[in-house]
Amino acid sequence: MAEGIVPVRKDFINQIKSIISEAQQNALRAVDFNRVLMYWNIGKTLFEEEQQGLERAEYGTYLIKNLSRALEPEYGTSFSVRQLELSRQFYRTYPIANALRSQLNWTQYRLLIRIEDESKREYYIAEASKNNWTARQLERQINSQLYERLLLSSDKERVLAVANGQQQPEKTTDIIKDPMYLEFLGLKRETAYYEKDLEQAIITQLQEFLLEIGNGFAFVARQQRIHIDGDDFFADLVFYNRLLRCFVIIELKTHKLTHQDLGQLQMYVNYYDRYRKLPDENQTIGILLSADKNDAVVKITLPEDNKTILASQYKLYLPTEEALKQEIVKEMLEFKGKENIEADNE
Repeated sequence: MAEGIVPVRKDFINQIKSIISEAQQNALRAVDFNRVLMYWNIGKTLFEEEQQGLERAEYGTYLIKNLSRALEPEYGTSFSVRQLELSRQFYRTYPIANALRSQLNWTQYRLLIRIEDESKREYYIAEASKNNWTARQLERQINSQLYERLLLSSDKERVLAVANGQQQPEKTTDIIKDPMYLEFLGLKRETAYYEKDLEQAIITQLQEFLLEIGNGFAFVARQQRIHIDGDDFFADLVFYNRLLRCFVIIELKTHKLTHQDLGQLQMYVNYYDRYRKLPDENQTIGILLSADKNDAVVKITLPEDNKTILASQYKLYLPTEEALKQEIVKEMLEFKGKENIEADNE
């Protein structure tokens, strides 16, 4: 080192790097959003031009085809017939430019405008904006029917209110899904595998798993040692949820769950409540994630007022829309049946 020259502090260099990185990210977001606005304005102009030729039914198709022929040689495939049709649909879906979210890019909006249900679309917009989902993550959540799965355990108004930040999650079912879809782990349905294989696959794909189990989760530990009076036990996965303000312990089972599994998880939850959680934190939650679950066994094993132990089934493939619709109808019928029983008792 030359005499008299003071070395630049490492934290100072990191601070400058952080400023540069943030500026670069902001610049990219600005470019992305300007692209969104470009397609919105094209869609608006197309729509207004079509209205002038409304008396001719084929005018819209003629207009887009000829416009694409004029634009593609100079500007490329970004102005193909399909892209121009999407621009028009984009404007018709979002006729107010100020309602567009600057956090979302054109690829994400292309996914969103395919959703016909306005409430469903609003939910995905809120979640994608709040959680900074990439286009790939948004597509995966739509394909995994995340919105419909949450509706199985809550009503539409509450699901939207939590997504929009108008309400804080008050219970685990506001966040945690049942079933969970773990197709990203790459495990085959037909192949036999051990719980340690499932756990390792989750750790390898931890970012995707955090996205699937719900909002606000942070990873704490795997195979967390719990020492009780000379005996050692090991909790498979431990997380912390900042929205629910509590620890969440997940036990993995590749077999159909048993009452012994529930008892073991209850012990882990009790331990964390008594020795790990702080006084101002909420009760620990335990999730038994199994390949198959027996709802009757869960209900009989756990107390009627249970709020801390959940059983969730995992599936290694994404659901079909029809299968999920059937599940929703089934849940609604069961709920209606409970209401009728309660009314009869009164």
